[in-house]
Amino acid sequence: MNHRLIERLAELTDEHVQGLCDVLIDCVEGGASVGFMLPFTRDRAVEFWVRVAQGVAAGKRALLIARDELGVCGTVQLILDLPENQPHRADLVKMLVHRRARRRGLGSQLMQAAESVARDCGKTLLVLDAVTNGDAARLYERLSWVRVGDVPHFALMPDGSPCSTTYYYRNLMGPNVDSQKGVRT
Repeated sequence: MNHRLIERLAELTDEHVQGLCDVLIDCVEGGASVGFMLPFTRDRAVEFWVRVAQGVAAGKRALLIARDELGVCGTVQLILDLPENQPHRADLVKMLVHRRARRRGLGSQLMQAAESVARDCGKTLLVLDAVTNGDAARLYERLSWVRVGDVPHFALMPDGSPCSTTYYYRNLMGPNVDSQKGVRT
C-alpha cells in the first residue's frame, strides 16, 4: 500500500485546487454521480473548488485531502454551516477517490478522518447520500453507517441516465441505531 497523508486544509493554494480538479475530473469521467454532467471541463472544476475554498475560508466547510506519491488522490468535505436548529449536525459530501487510489482502503481512511474532524467541530450526527447500491454505498454500509432509505430517480449519472440515491446517517455519540429495525450497528 502506498503511504498516504490525510490533512485538513485551512485554505486552498493553487496547487491544491489543481490536484483537487484532477480528482474531480477523474471521478466524473469515471462515471461518478457527484453533481456534474459530461462533458466536464477543467474550468468548471476550478469554479467548483474556488467556491469550496471560499466556504473553507469562512469556516462553513471542512475539507480533507489525501495525497500519495503522485499528489492529491482523494478528498471529502463536511458542510458545517447548517440551520441554527441543527448545530449538532454536519453533511458529509464529495467523498472522492481518484481511480488510481481505489480499492486500497483510502475511502475508509477519509471517512474515519472526516468523522474525527466532525467530532472536533462538536458535531454528533453526520448525514450523507450515495448512488443506490454503488461502490460508495457499499463502503458506507461496511463502515456501519445506517441506511435510511432510497429515493428513485433522484439524480442523473454524468452520462444523463437516471440513478436512485440512498441516504445514510452516522451517530458519533455512540452506537448507531437503525430505528426501523431497532438494530444497533
